[in-house]
Amino acid sequence: MVAQRSEPAREVPRPPPFPRRAGALVAGYAVSSYGNYLNLIALSLFTYEVTGSGLGLGLLMALRLFAGFLAGLAAGALAARVGRRRLMLIADVCQAAAMVVLALCVRSASEGLLVAVVIVLGAGNTFFTVALRSAVPVMVGSGARVRANGRLATARSLATVAGFASAAPVIGLAGHGAAFAVNAASFLVSAAVIFFLRLPTDEDPTDEDPTDKYEADKHRTDEATSLPQGSVQPNHVAVRRIWTAVPALLLGLILLRGVDALASSSHNVALPVVAALRAPQNPAAFMTQFWASWAVGTLVAHQLLKGRQASRMEGRWGVRALAGGTCAMSLCFVLAFTGIETPLLLMAIVCLAGIADGFTEIVYTSRLQAAPDRERSRLFGLSATAETCGFALGMVTAAAALDRWTALTVVGVFHGLAFCGAAVLLLISLNGRRKAGRKPA
Repeated sequence: MVAQRSEPAREVPRPPPFPRRAGALVAGYAVSSYGNYLNLIALSLFTYEVTGSGLGLGLLMALRLFAGFLAGLAAGALAARVGRRRLMLIADVCQAAAMVVLALCVRSASEGLLVAVVIVLGAGNTFFTVALRSAVPVMVGSGARVRANGRLATARSLATVAGFASAAPVIGLAGHGAAFAVNAASFLVSAAVIFFLRLPTDEDPTDEDPTDKYEADKHRTDEATSLPQGSVQPNHVAVRRIWTAVPALLLGLILLRGVDALASSSHNVALPVVAALRAPQNPAAFMTQFWASWAVGTLVAHQLLKGRQASRMEGRWGVRALAGGTCAMSLCFVLAFTGIETPLLLMAIVCLAGIADGFTEIVYTSRLQAAPDRERSRLFGLSATAETCGFALGMVTAAAALDRWTALTVVGVFHGLAFCGAAVLLLISLNGRRKAGRKPA
């Protein structure tokens, strides 16, 4: 009897190793994010003290968002002109300088000084975020960008909880000036990490044409333009055909993220109201538990996606994953505001919302990073503009709606819009797949 020869098992491709130096970049980003969220509370309270009215606070917060909106329009061109690394350094240093000035002038601050500070913070945050996200594939390699995006999302989530939780003790014990100084120091830490690491952030123009690389990657996915067998197509024609298909898809993804930001503003506005009703003696503790559960969910999302091949994000799987994750996130946030009495069940639902939120952010960021280097910064600038616009519009309309409707109604309506937008994108993606399957071979 002849022994059968067993075929060797096919090895599952593993993602490339994550650069060690990039871990320091994630740590620096976590520190600056912590300072941002600490300052979000401190600056809001301080602005209310200086202006003496909710209208003044609202106008200055709107100005901050508007500065970020305008910065998003110019971020792509500016990153291409000065370089992403230099743009991140400039953004960090300018924000640190603004916070140092505010910390020194805390006793004599005027409305004019606050206007200047919020403009610097709004524009600086957008410039830094656009430059960082578009530089990730260059800093860690295209194959490791999913893991990098997951670590950055996790770092920001943990920083959110730490910043919100420590705001009250820091302000109560040391005052607003100390909180502003901590924020300034966090920006300087981030700038120092970027300066001394010297990670590459822009592709060398003498390297392989990124458009050709992008074309090759696209042909490995089901989004690629199918050609008859044996046909030969000139390179410039192939690139043109790809670019005529990409804008519509990316525009749909970017618009969905804008609607997602609009929906997210509703639970950010409604949460303090619910916290005051559910835990009148200590609403801050309720909010901390809420955001901590959400942060745990984003950490789980990173663990689920860190082994996923980056090329998967570029095909229809990425579109369906983003749409499905947005639907799940919206449903979970609506459930969280239905008045669930059991704390563990509430925290579990919020954790699921965090998983879906982190999942969609990682998939979306990785998808945009698949674009050619020379287009990536412009795409992220457009994305920042859409997200800022959606969040600003949502903050205003959700706050006004809370005067007439319950928190559940407001959150349900806003997240219902995100759910419907994601469902439409999902149906379009599935319909496109069915049409592709009916094409003759």
